[in-house]
Amino acid sequence: MSSSWRDGCPVALDDLRYLTLSYWNFDGQPVEGELVVNASVALEVVNVFQKMFAAEFPIQGMRLVAEYGADDNLSMAANNTSAFNCRFVAGTQSWSKHALGRAIDINPLVNPYIQGSKIDPPGGAEFADRTIDFLGSINVGGDVTTAFADIGWSWGGAWTWPDYQHFSAP
Repeated sequence: MSSSWRDGCPVALDDLRYLTLSYWNFDGQPVEGELVVNASVALEVVNVFQKMFAAEFPIQGMRLVAEYGADDNLSMAANNTSAFNCRFVAGTQSWSKHALGRAIDINPLVNPYIQGSKIDPPGGAEFADRTIDFLGSINVGGDVTTAFADIGWSWGGAWTWPDYQHFSAP
């Protein structure tokens, strides 16, 4: 986590937890991945990922964002599922919920952020049509949105400018 946590982050290093989680990859194989989350949400995150695993929801990869130099753009372009990253909300000086370890982005390339004609990550444009069920896509009423709703987390896919990859704790 050396590049994703630094002095000045809004959460103490001792308040974060490293999780190893099972998931189904895009080849249909069970594998292990890793996330760092806030200690206060660690157990509920484990429970959500157990439900996702039971539903065989596919995730392309789940590596610490530090493996991408804490560069959110590189992590998203790789379709990497991630959580903690000490960073601001894009285009602002406000801390992201990721900087608190209280947000998770799942398959971000397949589940992009859409603001009018702007799509982030840019490679996610081919996945912007939500009427098509792409491998790893997250949709209303699906296993992923239901599992997170059950623990009271919000889904960015319901926002005015949808961020289909994003889930965050209250």
